[in-house]
Amino acid sequence: MVLPAPDLDDRRFQQLVDDAKRLVQQRCPAWTDHNVSDPGVTLIEAFAQMVDQLIYRLNRVPDRNYVKFLEMIGVELRSAAAARGPVTFWLSAPQPQPVLVRAGSEVATPRTDVQEPLVFSTVQDLEIVPCSFAASAVRTVGGNPAETTRALGSDQGFACFSRSPEVGDELLVGLSDPVPSCAVLIRMDCTVAGVGVDPRRPPLVWEAWQGSDWVACQVDSDGTGGLNRPGDIVLHVPDTHQASVIARHRAGWLRCRLVEAEPDQPTYSASPRIMGIEAVTVGGTTGYVHAEVVGQEDLGRSDGTPGQRMPLRRHPVVPSDDPVVVEVVGDSGTELWEQVAHFAASGAEDRHFRLDAYAGEVQFGPAVRQADGGLRHYGAVPPRGAAVRVSGYRCGGGRRGNVATGQIRVLKSSVPYVGRVENRSAAVGGADPETLEDAKVRGPMLLRSRGRAVTAEDFEELAHEVAPDLARVQCVTSQEPEEAGGVRLLVVPHVSSDPVGRVDRVELDPPETMLQRISESLETRRLIGTRVLVTPPDYVWVTAVVSVTARPQHDPQEVRDAVLQALYRHFHPLRGGPDGTGWPFGRHVQAHELHAALAGVPGVDMSEEISIALFPAEAGSGRREKAVQRVDLGPTSLVYSYEHQVRVR
Repeated sequence: MVLPAPDLDDRRFQQLVDDAKRLVQQRCPAWTDHNVSDPGVTLIEAFAQMVDQLIYRLNRVPDRNYVKFLEMIGVELRSAAAARGPVTFWLSAPQPQPVLVRAGSEVATPRTDVQEPLVFSTVQDLEIVPCSFAASAVRTVGGNPAETTRALGSDQGFACFSRSPEVGDELLVGLSDPVPSCAVLIRMDCTVAGVGVDPRRPPLVWEAWQGSDWVACQVDSDGTGGLNRPGDIVLHVPDTHQASVIARHRAGWLRCRLVEAEPDQPTYSASPRIMGIEAVTVGGTTGYVHAEVVGQEDLGRSDGTPGQRMPLRRHPVVPSDDPVVVEVVGDSGTELWEQVAHFAASGAEDRHFRLDAYAGEVQFGPAVRQADGGLRHYGAVPPRGAAVRVSGYRCGGGRRGNVATGQIRVLKSSVPYVGRVENRSAAVGGADPETLEDAKVRGPMLLRSRGRAVTAEDFEELAHEVAPDLARVQCVTSQEPEEAGGVRLLVVPHVSSDPVGRVDRVELDPPETMLQRISESLETRRLIGTRVLVTPPDYVWVTAVVSVTARPQHDPQEVRDAVLQALYRHFHPLRGGPDGTGWPFGRHVQAHELHAALAGVPGVDMSEEISIALFPAEAGSGRREKAVQRVDLGPTSLVYSYEHQVRVR
């Protein structure tokens, strides 16, 4: 806890005026008119105002000393974090040659009357590889692949599953080339033969071969109704797709596999029949970041002194997968300097530099005078007159970059043959720069932990230090028997929500790169014998069904929308809960607490009966269980709002 700094002088304007008037009575008893209309009183008030400003500045001295102390122990404001996600580039038409989308290509949200567009940049090259249909095969459970390419185009076609379809039967589709990170359109000519299946929910999954195993593909659309009618299937192939030899054909193989149906999901009683297959590449997906890519930038020339600071033109600098590299061009040629976190381990010959991401400064090592009068250099110094430049960096970031699905649809960079862009999932991980007040709170924690993870607060603070793009983190004792003696860090990223307040469940899963970054950092700072597991919370799905009465002269539809917003806000993982900082981990959900949330909704008549029921929902499917008045959460659980329902009388 930060100790409150006392005021060096607690007097205020009115007290100064009153003290001056009392002094006038002692020194000038003949002055009896102390009303505000008197010119002398006006002078008193003018001087009191000036003294009040001086006292204010005097009282700022403890804060300044505290900030300078934080600088001495190495506390710096954390830079902004940039939102990330995948974006799909759709071709205007299938192309016979590869289409290259270079790293740094810019996409953006549309410009509106009240908001400028948000610009995002791709993080790596994307090659959209053309493909065509090459071969097909089927494989029944326990059998070998049987080629069926020759049966295509005949009057009968071929059955893609067993006569009595079994879980594990496969339809194999071979492409002429592997298509990693590409969107493939498969045109199927099918007959209505797959009896018994619901065409809207077929128990099928599409997968791609990655060299050692099959990996699931995302299905964008399926117009075949479960392989029961002619139509198109658009698949997003993972970036690990590789060629393989199946049924004596070397191709980039995809497969459609029959899986076990859910309890309320009908399955096949007869196999579908395939009459024809075609395939083309229609797009590709790559990662993007809410940051602008700045190319090579000249910082100026070195003056040859230790501890130089050279500002960048743009800031704040956001973290990147590729580290920033400084080039020093002197008489001996171009030297590459390495970025380090601090100069404590740097010697006089080490070409090291630090990057203050918040301020946008490149810092070189200082020289410290020793007890014998000599100087010790922590890091080399660029020669006098040498030109200093950076190879490139990214700037931007912030919470504004957490945009919802489908908001990125403007192509700012010119890419031939690309017709449109689309983010099929939301951008997550964007965070604003740290404020000075937050840094003041962090200072004592840094002194206490000294970079070691011992207490739960240490684990949480060190996780924030290495991953500023996370929104919340909670350290709890692991409850699993096989993880005895370990701790578990529950991580929630920054997410966006729609106007009502809904959050897509998929967006709450932190990126694997974030989890890996935190795990690797804590692995070197934990105590020996402590096991650390970094995961998202165990989300408990809850649906609230509410019935309220609208007050007179209030539109029932507007009241319904306001109640829905209150429900989603109450359970929001980042802005919900009793304190407005996110629903607490492990806090039980009780129906009576919603009455307080509804009391502040305009248009709700609290004098009438309010009906509230909570329904625990099955994760994934959303199927409701029985109505309850309380939903219990474990210490590693967090509530997730799922499709609340409101009825307004």
